Amino acid sequence: MAILCRRAHAGDLQHAGELVVASINDLCRRHGFGPIATVRPPTFPMFCLHDDPDGLWVAEEGGEILGFAFSWVCGGLWFLAQLFVAPGQQARGLGGELLRRTLEHAEKSNAAIKGLITFSFNNVSQGLYIRHGLFPRCPIYNFGVPRSALTRKVQGERLRCVPMESTAAHHQLLAEIDVSVLGLSRGKHHGFLAADGVTRGVLLYAGHECIGYAYTCEGHIGPLAVTRHALLGAAFRTALDLAAESGGPQVSAFIPGASETALRLAVEVGMRITTPMVLMATKEFGDWARYLPRNPGFV
Repeated sequence: MAILCRRAHAGDLQHAGELVVASINDLCRRHGFGPIATVRPPTFPMFCLHDDPDGLWVAEEGGEILGFAFSWVCGGLWFLAQLFVAPGQQARGLGGELLRRTLEHAEKSNAAIKGLITFSFNNVSQGLYIRHGLFPRCPIYNFGVPRSALTRKVQGERLRCVPMESTAAHHQLLAEIDVSVLGLSRGKHHGFLAADGVTRGVLLYAGHECIGYAYTCEGHIGPLAVTRHALLGAAFRTALDLAAESGGPQVSAFIPGASETALRLAVEVGMRITTPMVLMATKEFGDWARYLPRNPGFV
C-alpha cells in the first residue's frame, strides 16, 4: 500500500504525539539513556496547527500514521519542532519526505534562518539536516535534580519578580527582550504560554529596570532571557526558586553550552546532565549565553 504524506489535522495530533514519544524512547534506549519522554496533550502542536497549518505533516499507510513533522515560523525564523518516524519504519525514506514538506513551509514563509534542536547522539538525523544546510551551532544540555536536593543549596543574588500581565506595556517589554536576545519577537508564543493555564511567567527586574523574563512549569525552567550577561546568574537563581515552589518532584532546565554561568551554577546546586542535545541552523542567530530554551520544540 502506498505511503501518503499529507497535512495534519487536529484529529491526528494525539496519535502523532504518541508516535513521537515512542520514537524518542526507542532512540534513547538504543543509545543507553533509557526512556525519557511521556505522552502529554498536544497543546503546542494544536496551537501551531491553528496558527499556521502549512507547518504540520503526517506520513500514513493504510490509515496508520508512521511519521510526523511540524514546524513553526516566528519573524524571520523557521523552526523544525519535531520530525519523527515510528520505530521500525526509518529505512523507508519517510524522514526525508517529511523534511522536504516542512522545508517547503520555510520557503513559503521566506524565513531568513532555519533552525532545530536534536539529540547530539542522533548522527543519522544530523547528517540529514547537514545535507539540507543546517549545521551544528551550540550544544544544549537537559539538566535535572530532585527538588528536595535543590532547596538547600541555592545561594546568591536574586532579582525582583513581577507577574506577567496581558497588557500592552508587558507585551512591549517581552518583545524588546526577545529582539535583544534572539533577534526576533515571539509575541504569539508568549501568548500561548500565558493561556496554557499551568505555566507561570514573571518579568525580572534589577532595581527599577526590567532586564528579562522567566517561565516555570511543574518544576521546569524556560524559556528564560536576560538583556545583560552579568545578570544571567541572578536570573537563573531566581528561576530555580520559582521552579522549586511549583511543587514538582524534579527541577529541570535546558542550558546552552554557551551559557557558562548557568552551567556552572547548575552543577553547583547538584543538577546533572540527563540528555545532550545540539542546536542546528543555517546561520548563527541569538545570544545563547543569555537565553535558556523551554524545550527542543518550543525553544
